[in-house]
Amino acid sequence: MAPSRTTRSLLALGAVTAVALAGCADGGSMGGDTAPADPQRNADAETITLTIAGNSAQGGKNARDADWIVNHVIPRFTEKMAADGVQATVTFAPSGVDDEQYKTRQSLDMRSGAGADIVALDGIWVGEFAQAGYIRPLEEVVGPAAAEWDGWAQIPDAVEQLASFDGQRYGIPDGSDGRVIFYNKELFARAGLPTEWQPTSWQEILDAGRALAQLPDVDAIQLNAGTAMGEATTMQGVLPLLAGAGAPLHGEDGWQGDTAAIRDVLGFYQAVYGGGLGDPLLQQEAQGRDKSFQEFAAGRIGMLFESDYFWRSVVHPEVGIAPMANRDEVVGYAKIPAQGPGAGVNGQDFVSMSGGSMNAINPNTRYPQQAWELLAFMNSADAVRARLGDSARITQREDVNAEALGGDPMLSFVAEQVLPLTGYRPGLAVYPQVSQALQEATAAVVSGTPPEQAAQDYRTALEGVLGGADDITTG
Repeated sequence: MAPSRTTRSLLALGAVTAVALAGCADGGSMGGDTAPADPQRNADAETITLTIAGNSAQGGKNARDADWIVNHVIPRFTEKMAADGVQATVTFAPSGVDDEQYKTRQSLDMRSGAGADIVALDGIWVGEFAQAGYIRPLEEVVGPAAAEWDGWAQIPDAVEQLASFDGQRYGIPDGSDGRVIFYNKELFARAGLPTEWQPTSWQEILDAGRALAQLPDVDAIQLNAGTAMGEATTMQGVLPLLAGAGAPLHGEDGWQGDTAAIRDVLGFYQAVYGGGLGDPLLQQEAQGRDKSFQEFAAGRIGMLFESDYFWRSVVHPEVGIAPMANRDEVVGYAKIPAQGPGAGVNGQDFVSMSGGSMNAINPNTRYPQQAWELLAFMNSADAVRARLGDSARITQREDVNAEALGGDPMLSFVAEQVLPLTGYRPGLAVYPQVSQALQEATAAVVSGTPPEQAAQDYRTALEGVLGGADDITTG
């Protein structure tokens, strides 16, 4: 049997990495090999060096995170270790590059036994790095201490999945977000709809959309579609709907192909864009997503599927890119319902999708116990509070969220009601290509292709991505 596309991708990455190793310098405290993890290696060392790597830089990309590491984490952790009789030298290895460049550098370093001790990774990379052996389960690297950390009690099980693969923890999540339906209460009132609204099925969304469509100069629903919207199509639209149809994109039986769930999702797109409830041309514009934000803020879109980013960074009255002075009075938000009650994944009534990053311990570290202490310190309640400062965002810790989000009902809503039921993208190397195929399928439906045909074409594209049909579910 020929190797799958996933296998070939990993083999190709290994070959490319091997060629590039000559250009990789050893990290600060790596051993320069990939020997089996020894959790007790240098556990009693009185002098240690540790390095933290992240795609952030003071005065540059993600500067707030870099400032937090340099100004809070490093000095406070160094003081803590000194009190325990350990002289710790902790350094920060900044980056400010494209995410793919950062990802490539970390994979090359880890493969060669180099790199930082604590490495920040996008949650979507976890499975790929785990399959390649660049990261290992926390308990394998650290031992029992990883499972005994009291911080796990503050991280919802669903959020833990951001840093997990195949049921094992590979690190600690670094905060998350959630997808909901935002709606304009003023437009709802004008359409004769309740201003406190929580749909319990897809049909209720479409029914509300048809009422909104009667208003002049209003697009009832903005559901990201097509390739111009990029990953926003998949994360804000396809994946929540697929979860609502009861089928994760990738599961024990492989990737969803031309299945009933995929056809139902594409059917919902047809109902929206073939039924005059959304603007199909907006989905084709290069800046369509940003334009949809502006139109919602101007009262010309009734419903919009988005993450809490929309609330805190788009329509925020003071710092938003499409500020709404009356945001708190006008903008409503609701959980995304399953296709019908109990029809979602795990029998859920409501669903969501989340993104975010995580921090892993490099399995080649010379100081696994001390690296774990540093990672746990970075995710303590005090450190997470310090990272927030005076900003409002959803963290990985429920106790911090309860304190920090008390004055923001929308973010509290996501933290308390959405995150416990959320899902995450498959952390596999071929996911971006699968996502592209899904985007193309929605684009076809928006342009008038029947959902059944679009689903068949998607399956054909999926076979091309995977190198065959072995890992595809049908039916």
